[in-house]
Amino acid sequence: SFVGRFPVPMRHGLTIGEISQFFNREFSFGCDLIIIPMTGWKRQMYWQDTGLPWVAPSPNLPTPLSCMVYPGQVIFEGTNISEGRGTTLPFEQFGAPFLDTEKIKLEADEVINGACLRPVNFEPTSGKWQGNVCKGFQIHITSKEAFKPYFSSLILLQLIIKHHKDEFNFKQPPYEYELEKMPIDLILGSKTLRKNLMSLENLTRLSNQWVKELENFKSISGKYHLYE
Repeated sequence: SFVGRFPVPMRHGLTIGEISQFFNREFSFGCDLIIIPMTGWKRQMYWQDTGLPWVAPSPNLPTPLSCMVYPGQVIFEGTNISEGRGTTLPFEQFGAPFLDTEKIKLEADEVINGACLRPVNFEPTSGKWQGNVCKGFQIHITSKEAFKPYFSSLILLQLIIKHHKDEFNFKQPPYEYELEKMPIDLILGSKTLRKNLMSLENLTRLSNQWVKELENFKSISGKYHLYE
């Protein structure tokens, strides 16, 4: 599988040209790369700031907002929770027929910043729970700066595990081209984190342990920045 091949953050903050250079040099690919730089783009810009029309990089990433939640919401691909595929709002909404949205929202609102969860019902036309009414949420980003997609989705996943031990399941292999490893382990990059989620360990405390690694990545990846 191409998922989880390299130790990089779920949201790495690099352009495709920058991360190509990062991989090429840090992992000794040895490709003869030629990067054609953009003009007019600055590092603090979101897509909405460019004034350009959105061209979907995937049928399931139809809007800039879907890309903003994707680094977190993609983890639901490794579960029996619909990540919104087969609806008009893939990754922006998620759910399953068995979700107790009231309990989940009550706890999630205490720790998720920069977004609000709007309870919704939806019926996927394809994929997981096709033809079944799912109870879940649409994620509305209220502050792009405060919203942490990966941490927020981990919180949501852990709350689903907590309140739905009997109904919730992780998907079994195969996943992409991997036939043995658990899909969620590939997506998260670690079976340890899956076990942390299942044992309901404090995610705020866990995320604090990632700070040193994130700072190290920023230091190394900064060498490949092409834009200010």
